[in-house]
Amino acid sequence: MDQELKKSVLKSGTTLIGIVCKDGVVMGSDRRASAGNIVLSKNTQKTIQINDYLVVSGTGNASDIEMQKKIIAAELKLKELKSKKRPSIREAANLIAMLTYRNIRQPTMVPSIVGTLVGGINSNGEAEVFSVEPAGSVLKVEDYDANFSSGMPYVLGLLERQYKKDLTVKEGVELAMEALKSSTQRDTGSGNGIDIFSITKSGIKHEIQKEISSDFQEKPGVQRTKIK
Repeated sequence: MDQELKKSVLKSGTTLIGIVCKDGVVMGSDRRASAGNIVLSKNTQKTIQINDYLVVSGTGNASDIEMQKKIIAAELKLKELKSKKRPSIREAANLIAMLTYRNIRQPTMVPSIVGTLVGGINSNGEAEVFSVEPAGSVLKVEDYDANFSSGMPYVLGLLERQYKKDLTVKEGVELAMEALKSSTQRDTGSGNGIDIFSITKSGIKHEIQKEISSDFQEKPGVQRTKIK
């Protein structure tokens, strides 16, 4: 029963991406959510703007990701009210890491395993992105990362060849789109659409919202056979 329950849990078999550019940060993801080998949602946005300075992307159990977003938004607001200043992106990442670490160590029938990319703008205008891996460790991303998303091998392979340190945000958006397209072509847990955000000192912008649709076409030179 326990194994059957775990197999049927809605999961975000995902492609996440975070790219550090010379003038900001780019984050993105696909839109497919699955349960085992079934696609249950074709329009699940996995990269979300939490407030006016923070964006998060999650991979793992969909319900845990949604709950984490609600908790982090509330906790950051409380922290800001108590300290009279806005939390840094590093503080937000460490808070998510603490939640992740605590959740995976609580006995439960359905373990909470979530990997998160956390990006945003600090009060001094500096844009940063951090990777919180599913065990709760925090790593500042210096170039690019895909966390532990299912599309990670395809994304990292492409970025290893095409990423460069002096990349602009505009170029980063194009590179993120190509990486996500590559992943959705090969990773069964990724697909159906992409969302890409840019994060700069000017603010957060939802740069790309695209749906990937199936288009069936006849192959030239192939005769159709009528079925009687």
